[in-house]
Amino acid sequence: MQAGIVLFPGTNRERDMALALQRVTGRKPAMLWHRDTDLPAGTDLVILPGGFSYGDYLRCGAMAAQSPIMRAIRDFAAGGGHVLGVCNGFQMLVEAGLLPGALLRNASLRFLSMDCHLRVERTDTPYTRHFQRGAVFRSTMAHGDGNYFADEATLDRLEGENLVALRYVTPAGEPTAAANRNGSARNIAGVLSPNLRVMGLMPHPENQVDPLIDGTDGLPLFESLAEALAAA
Repeated sequence: MQAGIVLFPGTNRERDMALALQRVTGRKPAMLWHRDTDLPAGTDLVILPGGFSYGDYLRCGAMAAQSPIMRAIRDFAAGGGHVLGVCNGFQMLVEAGLLPGALLRNASLRFLSMDCHLRVERTDTPYTRHFQRGAVFRSTMAHGDGNYFADEATLDRLEGENLVALRYVTPAGEPTAAANRNGSARNIAGVLSPNLRVMGLMPHPENQVDPLIDGTDGLPLFESLAEALAAA
C-alpha cells in the first residue's frame, strides 16, 4: 500500500497518522505538500490529517479545500482512489464537495478534547472490514467544529444508502444525546462516499494503535485499509 499524507499550514497530526500506517504496512507513507499539483505515481491512499489548516480562518477546512493539491485529490477520488479525512481532514472533504454536509461549531460552543465511543454501522468497507458490525470502540475527539450537519433529505439519503460509517454512542452502544458531545445530527461521527472509497470522521483512531500508549481500539481501521488495498 502506497499512502500519502497531505500537509497544510497548521496540520499537526501527520506524524501520528504516519506511525499508524507504518505499524500496519511496515512502510513509511509519503508526505505531500499542499502546493503539490500531482500525487506520486502508484498512490493507493490519500490521507487528510487533523490540525488547524490555515489557522481555521474563514471556515475550518475551507481554505485548504482550495489548495492546489485538492484538484489532484478530487481527480484521484473520481477515479476510484481511496481518501481518508480525519478531523480537519473531514472538514476539508465536505468543503471540497467530496462528502456531503458541513461541520459546525460544537453544540456547547467549546473545544472538546476527550474520549468518545463509536459504533461501527457497516463492515463491508475498506475502512471497517476488521471490525464486527455494531462493535463499539473508544477513540479521541479534539475539535471545536465537529458538529455534523446536513439537511433532512441528505440525512435520509445517507441513512437509506447506508453511508453512515460511525455514530457516537455510549460504551454500551446506545446513540444517546449524552454520548453525542458535539451535537452531530443523528449522532453521526463518520460518513462514506457512495462508492465507499472516501471516508471522513471527526475522532482520531490514530491515537489508539499502540498498546503502550493508549490502547489499540483504532488499529482495526488501519488494518482494514492495509488488507483492502493489498487485495486491490
